[in-house]
Amino acid sequence: MSILLFRVDERLIHGQVVIGWGSQLCPDRYVVIDDELATSAWEQELYRLAVCNGAEVSFYNVEDARARLQEWREAGSRIMLLTRDLDSMLRLARARVLEGESVNLGGIHHAEGRTRVRSYLYLNEEDRARVRALEKEGAKVSGRDLPSSLKVGLDDLLEE
Repeated sequence: MSILLFRVDERLIHGQVVIGWGSQLCPDRYVVIDDELATSAWEQELYRLAVCNGAEVSFYNVEDARARLQEWREAGSRIMLLTRDLDSMLRLARARVLEGESVNLGGIHHAEGRTRVRSYLYLNEEDRARVRALEKEGAKVSGRDLPSSLKVGLDDLLEE
């Protein structure tokens, strides 16, 4: 499989992703799925500057990414796929296209109405509903900020 990691992280490409996960997984390519970023060349360039290992960085909206998932799975390159939010990952997963895939929740931060689940993960009721929906779509959801950290299972993520 060429998609090494499906990750939800509000910061998208940053130190934990590039250094922490990147040094372990050695991706050739980072695919960022975000409807707004897919149309903003100057913001895309800022994210590209964060990748120092020569890996390619590309940006897609959710609809275009859904259409390319199979192509990426069959590609010879090693891909890390990132979304900014649970809604984008859930829209990507609809119709069970992520069935059996592990989805990592790695950085959803404090905001009004969200409660702390882990130091890197804050969820509100809508977020919890999206996590449950991801599971119903066949994805295996867990929380983990870095590869060296303990993987947190779905039941622990949804505890109040």
